[in-house]
Amino acid sequence: MTDTQNQGGGGDSRDGGDAFVSAFHAVGADYLFCSSGSEWAPVWESLARRHRDGEPAPEYLDLTHETVAVGMATGYGLLERRPQGVLLHAAPGLLQGSMAVHGALLAGVPMVVASSESTTYGDGPGQDPGGQWYRNLSIVGGPHHVAQPFTKWANEAASIHTLPTMITRAAELSWRAPAGPAYLNIPLEILLQEWDGREAKPIVAPGSTHSSPEEVDPVARSLREATNPVIVTETAGREAGGFAALVAFAEAWGIPVVEPDSAVCGNFPRTHPLHAGSDVGPWLDEADLILLVNCRAPFYPPSRRPAKAKVVVIDQVPQRPHVVYQALFADTYLEGDVAHTLRQLAKRAGDLDETSVAARRAAQEQRHAAEQAAIAAAETRAAETTDGIDPVLVAATLRRLLDGRDGIVVDETITHSRVVKRHLRTADPDAYFYVQGGLGQGIAVALGVKLAARDRPVVLTIGDGAFAYNPVIPSYDAARAYDLPLLIVVFNNRVYKSMNLNHRRFYPEGAAAETGEWLGTDLHRLPRLAAFAEPFGMHTETVDTPDALAPALERALKAVTEGTTAVVDVLVTR
Repeated sequence: MTDTQNQGGGGDSRDGGDAFVSAFHAVGADYLFCSSGSEWAPVWESLARRHRDGEPAPEYLDLTHETVAVGMATGYGLLERRPQGVLLHAAPGLLQGSMAVHGALLAGVPMVVASSESTTYGDGPGQDPGGQWYRNLSIVGGPHHVAQPFTKWANEAASIHTLPTMITRAAELSWRAPAGPAYLNIPLEILLQEWDGREAKPIVAPGSTHSSPEEVDPVARSLREATNPVIVTETAGREAGGFAALVAFAEAWGIPVVEPDSAVCGNFPRTHPLHAGSDVGPWLDEADLILLVNCRAPFYPPSRRPAKAKVVVIDQVPQRPHVVYQALFADTYLEGDVAHTLRQLAKRAGDLDETSVAARRAAQEQRHAAEQAAIAAAETRAAETTDGIDPVLVAATLRRLLDGRDGIVVDETITHSRVVKRHLRTADPDAYFYVQGGLGQGIAVALGVKLAARDRPVVLTIGDGAFAYNPVIPSYDAARAYDLPLLIVVFNNRVYKSMNLNHRRFYPEGAAAETGEWLGTDLHRLPRLAAFAEPFGMHTETVDTPDALAPALERALKAVTEGTTAVVDVLVTR
């Protein structure tokens, strides 16, 4: 440590704030996503000094809601796949952001989430942490105990001497499979303590794990012997190189690929002849070999096991620790790196029974042709509807407008999610993501995706109910403050449709059906949803006729291209 670093009185003595920033720089975090709390003054001081002195540090984002901070880290991590830093305020901030942290856990996104508490409550030596910790912010056992159920790992950095290494450890744990958020409670008193300058060691990417030839070869034999195999995948495209590896594997063996409704990202080109739609049901009776590739919940109900198929699970961590109940019916596990395993299996696709392969290719061609015809017919009907805007028309119009633009779609719809996936027909890796873990995060996740892909148009498709759950004002503030223009398309049917459908399904002849009193579902009372963006100078449109839809979306996309977030509220018929 230099004399300058040790000097006091001038405000340049190093403390836990500097240890914190130094550690996140060593971790390789590009950003610190912060929803402000009074514990972070030492970090802000360190950043200010580093900016003044030209020293390196992660870029700091000053955000006004916990869900926005965590959601943006999630969206950024979906593309970058490296741990970032998230700063929340004490236990209340952690609780406010907990749904988004849980969403990051489900999405498999690495990050280090930190918040604080006090350990002295003003009775110890040194600077006074403030009475708010004693009166309002303390929590029995510390916030790391609160975080345990919805994080991969949660602990406390109880000493300034271990703080940098604890941050390193949290980042390394979050990055390893299954990737997900790690949490650190860093008491304010630790952040204010003098730091001796011992820095954290930079971390490197996790080493890869490989299934051995002794494990892969028997699966290749099973593939060679199968007459009607199928691949089912939910998140193969989330793995680095997984999208391309799955395409190469499916093509080498001529095996259809099903992306069930539980798929939460683009895993395989929906335009590819081997894409077999989203319905797993028929395969449970017909397939003789099912390959579950990164598929945590393939069967519903879970007890609906395949009639005759052997099941091969290809997943680095097939038994997900955070999944409460999971039924895979596996006969074989290949637990190495998924992309590597798929590439190894693709290399073994020799000496195939050409008659058998030709038969299943012909059957898949028929399925694919039927699906394309059904999609075209649905879009024709939607285009011919004159009494309102069919959701199919919205998705099909977006597909046409995004063609050739290398766009990314983030989806937070519920009743329209199948329509969005089916008619957008994304064909590229990292082109589609579904928001996980609960409604109300979509705008923030889309902002994080845009942060990682500034040169690509990012579209958020969202229902009106989900829109109402989002912290809209803080999200728009972040979009404007950090120049992150989005196209937000609201599928607005003026109702919590999924809730209403469940009520009708459970009580088809109940009192509500008799009287028309459907509680908990009506959203007609909400004001114009696009109007919330007007104070931020954003482009806004409300559309209720089919002929106005395409021009409105074209104008909105043009505004986004020119750097302004656009919100198009589409009043759909269902």
